[in-house]
Amino acid sequence: MARLTQEQLVEKYNLLSSYENEYLSQGHRFIAGIDEAGRGPLAGPVVAAACILDPGVQILGLDDSKKLSAKKRDVLFDEIKEKALCYEICAEDAQTIDEINILEATKKAMRRCVKGLEEKGYKPDVLLIDAVKLEGTDVPVIVPIIKGDANSNSIAAASILAKVTRDRMMIEYDEQYPGYGFAGHKGYGTAAHYKGIRELGMCPIHRRSFLKVIH
Repeated sequence: MARLTQEQLVEKYNLLSSYENEYLSQGHRFIAGIDEAGRGPLAGPVVAAACILDPGVQILGLDDSKKLSAKKRDVLFDEIKEKALCYEICAEDAQTIDEINILEATKKAMRRCVKGLEEKGYKPDVLLIDAVKLEGTDVPVIVPIIKGDANSNSIAAASILAKVTRDRMMIEYDEQYPGYGFAGHKGYGTAAHYKGIRELGMCPIHRRSFLKVIH
């Protein structure tokens, strides 16, 4: 894929600010994007992140985290943390996922993120969210956006925060529970991962509700 010029990056950033700008123009103060990483893997936590970007500061290159290289995500991760007005990252572990199911665990992590923003003095007026119907918050305006992480800078920033955080957690888990290859596949159901489970059995970060009997 050809690298975008500076002018193209600015143009893309402005395009992906349309939702944020619309609500800012209506008088809303804090527009938060929220997203998650790790709903599909067989092991590890689900991680949610919420992010309120500074309308006066551009972070060029934001996009759906899955479309970015690991190196680019790492660079943007640091830039988002430095330049955002506020952000919050929360995780729910495999035990919680098994107890209340992955969707409810994802929502629980997201609600904790919203609460975290509020506790830091940045209670969202508007929540832009990617494909999850989130109940249980007192945010007055919640806007679901199809493919939100590719269509809103705030959601894209949240997706990067969540993805990088979770990937780093899985690399640490690879050291704690060697033999499964967590650093490589990040808990997803690859052939190498299933081979590790067959040889070693499940470890404490495996989602038992996701795994049938493995022969």
